[in-house]
Amino acid sequence: MVFFYHLSTAWIYLRGMIDFRSDTVTKPTPAMLAYMQSAPVGDDVFGEDPSINSLEEKTAKMFGFEAGLFCPSGTMTNQLAIKTHTQAGDEVICDEISHIYQYEGGGIAFNSGCSVRLLHGNRGLLTAEQVQAAINPIDVHKPITSLVSLENTSNRGGGACYDFNTFYEIQQITKANQLALHLDGARVFNAIVHKKEQAADYGKVFDSVSVCLSKGLGAPVGSVLVGSIPFIKKARRWRKVFGGGMRQAGYLAAAGIYAIENHVERLAEDHLHAIALKEALEAKSFVDHVLPVETNIVIAVMTGTYTPAAFVQALKEQNILAYVMTPTQVRFVLHLDISPDDLSKTIETIQKIK
Repeated sequence: MVFFYHLSTAWIYLRGMIDFRSDTVTKPTPAMLAYMQSAPVGDDVFGEDPSINSLEEKTAKMFGFEAGLFCPSGTMTNQLAIKTHTQAGDEVICDEISHIYQYEGGGIAFNSGCSVRLLHGNRGLLTAEQVQAAINPIDVHKPITSLVSLENTSNRGGGACYDFNTFYEIQQITKANQLALHLDGARVFNAIVHKKEQAADYGKVFDSVSVCLSKGLGAPVGSVLVGSIPFIKKARRWRKVFGGGMRQAGYLAAAGIYAIENHVERLAEDHLHAIALKEALEAKSFVDHVLPVETNIVIAVMTGTYTPAAFVQALKEQNILAYVMTPTQVRFVLHLDISPDDLSKTIETIQKIK
């Protein structure tokens, strides 16, 4: 009874809050819920769930790949990609603030037995020159470099986006050195909308992409790993080993289908909201600066009067939730559950804080 009491009181408490903590907090829209309820389902481990099969095919085709694999989370799709591309004892190149290193529980070491070469990019974005310099020579003393993982957009980089030419430059390095190239596309649709890219071009560059559906697109659960048919066949086996084989999960896949078909273009609204919020924060004396805003993430660097924790608490007292990103940074993430009225109230509240 105590457990359910805490859940119910937490729900009552959060109902009236404007929640900028993440774009993972969104609820399915009524239209999405209706679409989910009408979804045809089957047993996915037997390959018989038509909604999951449709989502996998749709996502793979959209990004220029042969096949896809639906998983419960972006962490699982990233970890499956690393496991499938590498062997124990290999080394993975990534940025030091990348999600696969910062937020996936040490999974690179635990799941794949790999070490990590961490690079210091510009807001989480690497260059071809950095990647080239980080590749280990053939030497019995060193791990074998086998995979480069990039993140687009960069979460801790404030939603920073790669220029596609940089992808091609890094691809030339990985091909010349016979390395796999993976993309953590947790917010790849934000990059696509902001940069006016074609999703299919990602298939021309990467060996695999993790496509998240439960952030800006508003699906309640799920990511799709896309790649070649042999790659996905191998990853599907590892998904079973990881405990990720699902049964009638087509109801969740249907949410992903609806999100892809209806919620991509509206991300531009979140990007505009983020710019307005950035301007409000920059006007405050206790904000040293705000990281450049490209997409839906706003990171304010605090100074003077307020620590991040104190500023977040001041907002919370006005029914606004933000996230302490680091000892000096507060993060706000715009999403489909932040209405124009919510944004206006938030900006007015920030203006009143002294």
